[in-house]
Amino acid sequence: MKAPPTEGRGPTGEKKCGSPKIRKIMTTKSPGTSPQRCLATNNAKRVPLTQKKATVPSCPVPSKVPTKRLTSLLPRSARHAASARPAGCTQNHIEHLPPEILMKILWNLDASSLYCIGYVNKLLYKLAKNNAMWRKIYSAKYGESKKLKAKHMDEVVEKLSVMKVHERPGGYWRRLYFRTIAGYNHTKWLKELRTINPFTGLPSHTERVLREQRVAWEITVRDRSVCEGTFEQSHTYYSDSSVTLCWTNGSWPAFHQLSTIQLHGVKRVPLKCPSAIKPGWRSLMAQLDIDTISKSSQVIGGDRLVKLVLLSPGIVIGIWRGQSSIAFVMATFHYHRLLERSLLGSSVCPYNIPENRPLFDDVDPNYGLHGYTLHITLHNTVTEIMSGHFPQLFCRKGQINEGFIQLNAIIRSNQSQQTPLSARVSLPWRSDALEGTVKNCCMMSLTLLDESQIPFWCVSTPVSMVLANEEPFSYDYQGQHFLIKYKDAEGKVQMHVVLLEEQRQFFLINLVVYISTVKVNQHFGRAY
Repeated sequence: MKAPPTEGRGPTGEKKCGSPKIRKIMTTKSPGTSPQRCLATNNAKRVPLTQKKATVPSCPVPSKVPTKRLTSLLPRSARHAASARPAGCTQNHIEHLPPEILMKILWNLDASSLYCIGYVNKLLYKLAKNNAMWRKIYSAKYGESKKLKAKHMDEVVEKLSVMKVHERPGGYWRRLYFRTIAGYNHTKWLKELRTINPFTGLPSHTERVLREQRVAWEITVRDRSVCEGTFEQSHTYYSDSSVTLCWTNGSWPAFHQLSTIQLHGVKRVPLKCPSAIKPGWRSLMAQLDIDTISKSSQVIGGDRLVKLVLLSPGIVIGIWRGQSSIAFVMATFHYHRLLERSLLGSSVCPYNIPENRPLFDDVDPNYGLHGYTLHITLHNTVTEIMSGHFPQLFCRKGQINEGFIQLNAIIRSNQSQQTPLSARVSLPWRSDALEGTVKNCCMMSLTLLDESQIPFWCVSTPVSMVLANEEPFSYDYQGQHFLIKYKDAEGKVQMHVVLLEEQRQFFLINLVVYISTVKVNQHFGRAY
């Protein structure tokens, strides 16, 4: 004889904790009626199924709803959600609500909640981009007239939406609201950059505007297995003509596995939502592919822990010695058009700096060879090492050699021009766990202005100081001689530094800037 089944018990008959209640379908027969099916549970009375009322855990759905029309508005995944879900899964009742009710709910949300709810699923993302709702939010906060701020704002917006909202593409008013609340009005901060510093030839309030606009910079690295990571800068250091950024935190790939490096300027919207989904804009500032990384990389210095690898002008990577793992990344950007490059580009295309050519002068035979002004700074992330301002630089036609014009800022024979360095040439660094200092390395920021005091050549890059192979004989300076060199397609810089043994101090005794004749001819319309 079989043992009776044990409800809610295990094989041994012991009661199992948390076991679901077993429901039975029982048949009853009332006097004078046909048999009825009843629903019974362990703790519930027997109720005929025909008398049991249906309950909905969320907002009730109206009975007279055109099911065919509403079903067509839902995505295919929502229409087949019930049949596709495995047994025991909780149903998403929001997807089964009519779009009219969902729109009514979304209409009463604020901007932060409306933006965040778009990340729930595709249906809510589509509904949360409705132009009429964002037009209402925008008009309530930034209405151009007092009529938009009337008591019955909903009626005003609904009337305007009939004429204006549908003329705009989807998401227009949402983007406009985000740009306005973020202060993304470039005409306003461009006015603040009109004041020029006569010493550097650059806008005087660049650092203040960068801080007010809350501009951040992100680096995106991708390895050869197409794994990608994006990191925001950990530290920011400002100088008189450039900004230095450091990325110390993150799971970096191995250096030999790097495939692509991208640097973006980022502008975030101050919304009350998780930082991972905050809306913003990304402007591409630099991009290096695998060929550039492998061909142009060169070691410029190091200490007992790391070595510095220069990838391109402005970007240096610290690599742990004896390993291929990345310790940190540093980048320096010149102030020239920095706001525009950080905000006005797109995520895939950098900002195109417009050419500002001077008026053509066909009277001066040496036009383009004189009237230059040089401002140069040597610095690191802690202090300024040297800063110099050299006006009225010129080059004679006979000094044009090998496609470069020569501008002598400091001449070795003129001791009055020679400049002492206020600190040792070094570059402090830090990672997420360690820190140190690389000797004979620093940052160089150079600004060359033309005769009209317009920035002509701007460079900000890490440089290294190496021991000179041949030490020129000098009665005035007896000590070790060093060279600091830099070169790119537009020009090159050569600095001669000597270490006085008695004073134990460095002196800059020679500074020459070379400009490519191709750049000069293109800018001034000449044929040197």
